[in-house]
Amino acid sequence: MCDGDKEGKHSLDDLSDKELKNFIVDDKHGIIYCYIPKVACTNWKRVMFVLNQSEPYLDPMSISGELVHLPNQFTLLKSFPRTEMKVKLKYYTKFMFSRDPFVRLISAYRDKFQQDNEYFYQNFARKILHLYGKRPDTPKTVKEAIASHIRPSFYNFIQYLLDPQTEKNEPFEPHWRQMYRLCHPCLIQYDFIGHQETLQDDAEQLLKLLKLEDDIKFPPSYKNMTSPFSVLDWFRTVPLEDRRKLYKLYEKDFKMFGYRKPHSLLDG
Repeated sequence: MCDGDKEGKHSLDDLSDKELKNFIVDDKHGIIYCYIPKVACTNWKRVMFVLNQSEPYLDPMSISGELVHLPNQFTLLKSFPRTEMKVKLKYYTKFMFSRDPFVRLISAYRDKFQQDNEYFYQNFARKILHLYGKRPDTPKTVKEAIASHIRPSFYNFIQYLLDPQTEKNEPFEPHWRQMYRLCHPCLIQYDFIGHQETLQDDAEQLLKLLKLEDDIKFPPSYKNMTSPFSVLDWFRTVPLEDRRKLYKLYEKDFKMFGYRKPHSLLDG
């Protein structure tokens, strides 16, 4: 699966600093965490945040979700010289978490296009509505759009992802960029790759591996997460041909992180 990467990345030297911006370093415990938006990253960032404070560690849940997403809260791998980066990547414990790629896309859509989010409205939703929602005139603010019940449909979002023009302008926004492009599992040998679907068990196992199970408790997850059972409902509005194209676009994520091909969505 790692052969012939279409992006032509063969070693760490081929990655720009920008491509390493999701790697958080904890020198005290010798840990590197590559975070993926929409894959329990708020809670893992809370854990990384408290590990950076003095002992006894605070309960990660006492740290605000907004705080951990602010800039300059963490030491990033890209802030080190390349030689030091390589040493840390060789000796530190490296981990990441993955999620069913289609469920992650639904979660990104719900979070960024169904909520009151001015940034995503101005930078993405208006363009999507204009190009695929047949709306030449869109409300000027997200509040006006919500009041008028105007938002990109889930299918509009998928059309945007499938349009070759989208990535010609700039790479996918990280909330829907492929996971392998954020964390580069072909170039970085991870000690632990967990899954959102088994988050609590995997978190427990990882904290044991890090010898932190007695010091820190991973926050509980809630049931409002997109369930794989509702995926079919979300995709009802997406034509079969486009579902298949979308699978091709995220196929590497499915295969690399051990997710089954969703035949119920892709077989006519």
